[in-house]
Amino acid sequence: MSRLLEKPNIAMSIKSTGSQLSSTAATTATGAGTAAAAASTDVEDEDGAHGAHQVTETPANTANTSPSPRVRTNIDQVVISLVSGAAAGALAKTVIAPLDRTKINFQIRKDVPFSFRASLRYLQHTYANEGVLALWRGNSATMARIVPYAAIQFTAHEQWRRILQVDKDGSNTKLRRFVAGSLAGITSQSLTYPLDLARARMAVTDRYTGYRTLRQVFAKIWVEEGPRTLYRGYWATVLGVIPYAGTSFFTYETLKREYHEMVGNNKPNTLVSLAFGAAAGAAGQTASYPLDIVRRRMQTMRVNEANNERCPTILETLSKIYREEGIKNGFYKGLSMNWLKGPIAVGISFSTYDLIKAWLRELSHLKRGRLED
Repeated sequence: MSRLLEKPNIAMSIKSTGSQLSSTAATTATGAGTAAAAASTDVEDEDGAHGAHQVTETPANTANTSPSPRVRTNIDQVVISLVSGAAAGALAKTVIAPLDRTKINFQIRKDVPFSFRASLRYLQHTYANEGVLALWRGNSATMARIVPYAAIQFTAHEQWRRILQVDKDGSNTKLRRFVAGSLAGITSQSLTYPLDLARARMAVTDRYTGYRTLRQVFAKIWVEEGPRTLYRGYWATVLGVIPYAGTSFFTYETLKREYHEMVGNNKPNTLVSLAFGAAAGAAGQTASYPLDIVRRRMQTMRVNEANNERCPTILETLSKIYREEGIKNGFYKGLSMNWLKGPIAVGISFSTYDLIKAWLRELSHLKRGRLED
């Protein structure tokens, strides 16, 4: 009986010894690192001090090789923004490509006044002489530009919003909202500008007298006009994209915010998103249209460097348009066409971006949930 009563004391002694060993191992591991000490102590309580040293290195190696959940989430968000933006831009530009080509042709010609009847005649003439696919001439250059452009623009907008802390914690930062949109436009335009110039060149020529392929555009410009021509009109574009992108993103985000405050739903349906995008497109196009005219004139002007012809500056181009064509028929020539195509394009772009982004985020959450299970 006395021996039986003594066993618990032995067990307690062993347990106490184990605790001392555990404390000693924990103290030793602390000198190597806090994470290793924690792992060592947990294992010693179960299997003793010897097993602790065998297991301690595994968590440290795993922590060094695998990215943290926060980093993975940030990477997923950037990828989702890139894919959603690319798809949204491609769909929007493909839908309005015939109208876009028509607008560019009237923008660069001062001898032909713009009207909807004249636009229809141009479309009919192009269809009759070159076929239906000619209405999308230059769309390959448009896709080569708009896919990276839209992907960068939407992704840059998300990042600029985060950097500038736009509307953070429910605050209403209207100026920062405008600045974030402008910076997103400048970022994307700067990285894809030569493709925009190539698209304009293909839109105003036919396949017989102009450029047959996108590669030929770059080759001819490089040889005949010089590499600097690829960035002709860049500053007019940057000056134009500040009010255009800033106003567009500002209007769309503001309308969504007002809608949320009135209805209580922060995810408007597709028709509401299209309407908000259309309003944003109309506002952005109107704010930046004169500089869009200047950009197209400078992009499509052929300069023969052998004859020492000089490309006019932005101010010289503005002055010439004003003298020869006036304000209405010069600076705002074709604006009514832009009011038609601009809202359609921006509406499709913004609503498609929101839809695809929400869908991809849902898929990402489901995939992450399955991996965690």
